[in-house]
Amino acid sequence: MQIRYLHTMVRVKDLEKSMAFYALLGLTEVRRREDEKGRFTLVFMAPPGQEECPVELTYNWDGDAALPSDSRHFGHLAYAVEDIYAICTRLMQAGVTINRPPRDGKMAFVRSPDNISVELLQMGEPLAPAEPWASMANTGHW
Repeated sequence: MQIRYLHTMVRVKDLEKSMAFYALLGLTEVRRREDEKGRFTLVFMAPPGQEECPVELTYNWDGDAALPSDSRHFGHLAYAVEDIYAICTRLMQAGVTINRPPRDGKMAFVRSPDNISVELLQMGEPLAPAEPWASMANTGHW
């Protein structure tokens, strides 16, 4: 039996704000589907060169009353990054919540505009502990 990863889907409340968040992570739009009859938009975003590993952002044009306010029923997305400190700095400067700072130079959790946890893991060996990250406390749950 064969199995192949297709994508991870998350419902979003503000498509533009969510797309901007994933763009800050380095993802780009690889395809889009607008459905007039169903009144929704699907935007697939993936790291460059990894178009086969997208996150699907599902936006319902008329809102989604069934969407939980905190979306905590979803686990997390995970991405390996070249420099965990640099990406966390860029995200923090853009106003993104860093739930678990990369104190150890290896792992961080950040929160999307829709409260989706995104795990960031340093590629290769952990970076040496560095400030301001090393002494930061967690700001939330991941």
